[in-house]
Amino acid sequence: MTTTQSTNIAIAQSVYAAFARGDIPTVLAVMEPDATWVGAAGGPYGGTFVGPQAVVEGVFARLGAEWRSFAVTPQEYLESGDTVLVLGWYDAVHGTTGKTMRSRFVHVIRVSDGRMAAFEQVADTRLFWDAMT
Repeated sequence: MTTTQSTNIAIAQSVYAAFARGDIPTVLAVMEPDATWVGAAGGPYGGTFVGPQAVVEGVFARLGAEWRSFAVTPQEYLESGDTVLVLGWYDAVHGTTGKTMRSRFVHVIRVSDGRMAAFEQVADTRLFWDAMT
């Protein structure tokens, strides 16, 4: 593994650690100003968001408002060049229904010059909807 590859995984790990602490400003600081964030199609947070503020409004603020708890637990990091694949689990409790949700995810993170340039989520969106209704 080269230094660049190790750095890319370290960047991804720092993002997950900051998110787990609720430190959203640190997550946003790692993003490029024009970073793209793609939520799984058909999901409640699906779509493409461009820039940190759009991610806050379209994803993070909604997660905080709609779920009593929402944990993102990465388990494995795989790397190819500037792309880091992260496999893990979402565990959440919905704020209104009280239903729990556990869903496997794959995140595709593209790193450019030490910053997150793109993020894409692959997850079973049906599990989100089931917990929300």
